[in-house]
Amino acid sequence: MNPFILALDTTHEFGGMALLDGRKVVEEVLLHSPDGFGHVLFGHLERLLDRNGRRVDEVECFAAAAGPGSFTGVRVGLACIKGLAEATGRKVVTVSNLEALAWFGSAPQRGVVLDARRGEIYGAVYDAGGLALCEPVVTQFPLWLTTLPEGEVEFISTDFTPFQLALAGTRFEGSRIVTAPRALAAAIGAIAYDRFCDGLARDPAEIDADYIRRPDAELSWKDRFGSE
Repeated sequence: MNPFILALDTTHEFGGMALLDGRKVVEEVLLHSPDGFGHVLFGHLERLLDRNGRRVDEVECFAAAAGPGSFTGVRVGLACIKGLAEATGRKVVTVSNLEALAWFGSAPQRGVVLDARRGEIYGAVYDAGGLALCEPVVTQFPLWLTTLPEGEVEFISTDFTPFQLALAGTRFEGSRIVTAPRALAAAIGAIAYDRFCDGLARDPAEIDADYIRRPDAELSWKDRFGSE
């Protein structure tokens, strides 16, 4: 019998949640909450489970996006699944948003891009099995292109429009562009299911965020006062 997976993504303004029966998506919900998810998350979770006739103690693995993204958003999602897992005695899997984006690609080398604001992007390159060929970084998009591996790279983003012009005149000018959906929770759940089956789910106390870049408050402090 397949385990039920409950997956969350609260890392950006557009987030979501998904209930999976093994790798099969039972239901995925796209959420839009510009003010954050802390005040709406548990209500949506309760309704998701109720619509599908499930209780939270029937979920065998809880999964969440570990970042990168909004500092507060990442923490909200992780705190939610950690609390649910501790209350039900279950295990947890965390998945990088960037790896979840790569799940929508089809090429051997998948360059994933997320807007990191401040004129920068979060970028990484994954292979078809989810292995990071280039570790996640936060940098300017044209600079990131110079670090990518040889060979063809397929680019994946929820919105590649801001970066399209930067490919002109580079070896990536004719590269394939894949537009991933804003809802990443189902992809996170599918990845989590594979890790759960491989025995890689962890105790909730062991998990942490993957911000890649320091929180904006820390960056603002450094900008204002400099480093010691």
